[in-house]
Amino acid sequence: MQLHVIARGKIGRSPEADLVARYEKRITWPLRLTELPESGGRVPDPQTPYRTVLLDEKGRQLGSEEFAAILEKWRDNGIRETRFFLGAADGHSQAERDEADLLLAFGKATWPHLLARAMLMEQLFRATSILAGHPYHRAG
Repeated sequence: MQLHVIARGKIGRSPEADLVARYEKRITWPLRLTELPESGGRVPDPQTPYRTVLLDEKGRQLGSEEFAAILEKWRDNGIRETRFFLGAADGHSQAERDEADLLLAFGKATWPHLLARAMLMEQLFRATSILAGHPYHRAG
């Protein structure tokens, strides 16, 4: 299953960009990164069937193992692409939330978009590592 991170805003040269690149190299699953302008731009067509995850303050707060289990279920049920959307400063519309398969939050705190992108990449790396059978330090 391809993991596709679709983010509004340019990450440019920054410490967050370095973190994203670091995790991009470590994730062994097929991975695609797409940047869109703050508004507009064309979202690439998905590989079907697919699932949509919105990073959203109203989303579920999942542990790493729970998150890995969701990805595993989707992968094992034939989902070809999971798309992770990081919205612009105003977040996602209610219509986008209603259409998403999962709303995901990284806690109740407010995170800058560039840091949230790096945090998502870390969680994708962690989830795929868990599913590959690598020891997980909090398991047990």
